[in-house]
Amino acid sequence: MNCKEAILLMHDYLDGELAGAEAAELKKHMAACPECRQRYAKLERAGMLIRSLKPAAPPSGLTTASIMQSLPAPAKRVAWTRWPRRHPAATVAAVFFMVMLGSFLSMWNQDTQLALQGDLDQVVVKGHTVVVPEGRTVEGNLIVENGQVEVQGKINGNLVVIDGNYALASTAQISGEIQSVNQAVEWLWFKVNQFISLFAK
Repeated sequence: MNCKEAILLMHDYLDGELAGAEAAELKKHMAACPECRQRYAKLERAGMLIRSLKPAAPPSGLTTASIMQSLPAPAKRVAWTRWPRRHPAATVAAVFFMVMLGSFLSMWNQDTQLALQGDLDQVVVKGHTVVVPEGRTVEGNLIVENGQVEVQGKINGNLVVIDGNYALASTAQISGEIQSVNQAVEWLWFKVNQFISLFAK
């Protein structure tokens, strides 16, 4: 038996859990090894000292209830922070919607190029100004984006001006509605309605 094995067995021997051949081998090793004998004597003294100590009585008035009352109250969780964990699919859908909405709204005011939809044969374009001349009739809706509209003639439909202005002459006739879209939310609503109307046809 070497010293490392002896040290491991010393604790079991002091606890009374070592008997038989191992106990006899440990005693034989300690008889031949002065270092292990000295170590065993120190462990034995420490064990006696620990056994001689009596557990101290707790201070008067110290109870489990008083200890629990002195502990700080647990932090309250806000109810909305639990919702994402309970509804992960809805949370992902909401985040996706917010990202798409943000990217869609970021497109507002980025494009400054004039865009037209409708009966373009009946209009005259001068730079960023679209003119419906007197005596001409636009059949259907006229949609002008990023420009100004001057109506002197007739529109048999709606006039939609997105991010621009319109002016009506005294001779102007519009059978539908005039819609001016100058805010990002209105523009988004218009685009959604336009998208839905494509599928409705």
